[in-house]
Amino acid sequence: MAKKIDVVVWSKQGCSYCEEVKAYLQGQGITYRTVDVTHNDAFRDILDTKYGVRYVPVVEIGSSEDGVYKAVTELGLEHIKTALAIHLPTQV
Repeated sequence: MAKKIDVVVWSKQGCSYCEEVKAYLQGQGITYRTVDVTHNDAFRDILDTKYGVRYVPVVEIGSSEDGVYKAVTELGLEHIKTALAIHLPTQV
């Protein structure tokens, strides 16, 4: 049985890049969860600890079943499309 893939979008209010990512995922029919860092510096601290960045969007793709996620920290949909193609090849 294939494991369930989870997508998490770390974003903030007013971020056009964040909205572009979410619109793309919605357009592809990919369900995602959002972590809003707008008024929560502790979330930015988590990003800094995990990936060495404090900016958004950061898109995590992986599985909560095994706790392994790949983070896309580069700006641009092409990076997200590439990462999704690895995890969800039939959807992208």
